[in-house]
Amino acid sequence: MVVLKFGGSSVATIEMIDSVLDIVGQRLDEAPVLVSSAMGKTTDRLVEATEAAGRGDRDEYRRVYTELREVHEDAVRRIADSSVREYAAGRLTDLFDEIQALLTGVSLIQECSPRTRAAVLSFGERLATEIVHARACDRGFDSVLLDSRDLIRTDDEFTAANVDFRETERQIKAYVIPIAGRVVVVQGFIARTAGGVTSTLGRGGSDYSASIIAAALEAEKLEIWTDVDGIMTMDPRIVPEAQTIDSMSYDEAAELAFFGARVVHPSTIQPAVDRGVPVFVRNTRNPDLAGTRISDATDIEGPRALASKSPTTVITIHSSRMLNAYGFLARIFAIFERHRLSVDVVATSEVSVSVTLDDPPDLSGLMSDLAAFGRVEREDDQALICLVGNRLWRRSETVARVFDSLRDIPIRLISLGSSDVNLTLIVPSEALQRAVRTLHNTLFVP
Repeated sequence: MVVLKFGGSSVATIEMIDSVLDIVGQRLDEAPVLVSSAMGKTTDRLVEATEAAGRGDRDEYRRVYTELREVHEDAVRRIADSSVREYAAGRLTDLFDEIQALLTGVSLIQECSPRTRAAVLSFGERLATEIVHARACDRGFDSVLLDSRDLIRTDDEFTAANVDFRETERQIKAYVIPIAGRVVVVQGFIARTAGGVTSTLGRGGSDYSASIIAAALEAEKLEIWTDVDGIMTMDPRIVPEAQTIDSMSYDEAAELAFFGARVVHPSTIQPAVDRGVPVFVRNTRNPDLAGTRISDATDIEGPRALASKSPTTVITIHSSRMLNAYGFLARIFAIFERHRLSVDVVATSEVSVSVTLDDPPDLSGLMSDLAAFGRVEREDDQALICLVGNRLWRRSETVARVFDSLRDIPIRLISLGSSDVNLTLIVPSEALQRAVRTLHNTLFVP
C-alpha cells in the first residue's frame, strides 16, 4: 500500500481536488491512503478568526468565518450527484456551526486557551476531507473517510502535541484497512489526547500524520505532494536555474530544512524513515515527474543543494578569561538558553566565540548579560548560506571552488567539519543573492 499526502495548495479548489483524485485514481491498485491538509490558507484564516475573537472583535472574526464558509460551500455546490452534494452540504453545516459556537465563546471571554485553539484549527482538515471524500464518491471512487483523531494519540500539549507512538500504531492498525481499489481518506495535522480532547501536531503536522500512518502500516512508500517539483538545488525564486534533486539522504534534507528550505521538514517524516519507508516529494501540478526521493542514506558525495536565511545577526564575545578555561562556553550558552534564543552557527578561538541568531527580537537583555563575560559585539544585516552534500569536508576541491568563486565577497564566518554534510558561510545580506547565484553557477550548472 502507499500513503499519499496532499498539501493545502493541492486541495485549494475543486479543480485541484480533481487533479488530486486523478493522481489517486491511477494508484487504486496500490491501496492508497490519502492524507489531506486544509484547503489553501484555511488554517491561517482560522488563526485570524481566533485571534480576532480573542480581541473581542466580532465583526472581524465573523467576516473571516463567512468568507471561509463561502469557499467551502462553493466547492460542495460543484458536486454533480445530488445525494452526495446534499450529504456533504449537511456535514459542512454541522462543522461550521461548531466553529461559530467556539468563536462566539472565545469572543465573549476574550481569551483562547491552547485547548480551544487546537479545537478551532482542527476544522481546516475536517472540512477539506469532507469535500475530498464527497468529490471522490461523486466521481465513482470506492472511498472511505476516517477521522484521524481516532488514529493518533497524543499528550495534552494540544497545539504542538507529542505522539504516543505505541497506542497510535495500535489504533492505526485497527482502523485503517487498506484495500486495493479503495481510497481511504484521512486528515493530517489533527489528533486526540488520551482523554478524548482534540489536539494538533504543530508545524508540518500533516506531513507528520502521513509519516506516522506510513510507518505504522509499513507502506511501500510515502509521497508528499506539494506545489514544487521536489527538493531543488536552490530556491528558484532566487536562482531561476535551480534544478530538482533526484535523491538525497535524510541528513542532507534535514540540514536544508534547518537552514531555510521549506519543501518538507525532515523531523516530520522521521517515523517513515526510521521504518525504512522511502519518502518522495512530488508536484501535484506536474505528476509525471518522479520528484525527490529521501531515504536514510545515500552513496552520492559532493555538493547537492544550497539554502539561505536572512536576516541573521552575529554576536561575538571577546574575553581573555576563555584562555585555558573550562566551562566558559557552557556559561555563555546558558545565557542564550535563559533568553530562549536558538543559536544557528558557532565559531570559536582561544579568546572569542561568535554565534549567529536567526532574525532575533530585542537583544538588549542578552547583550547586557553577556557583557559580564567580556566585550560583546553585535553585527546585524548578515545572511547565512548553507551548502549541503555528503562528505563535504573531505573534498578539498569542493571547498577550494567555493572560496575561489566567492573571492570578491566578504565572508564573516565559516563553519565546516562539525557536520559531515554542511558548509555554512555568513556574508553581508546585501551580497546574499550575488553569492548564492555565483555558488550555484559554480557548483551545479555544467
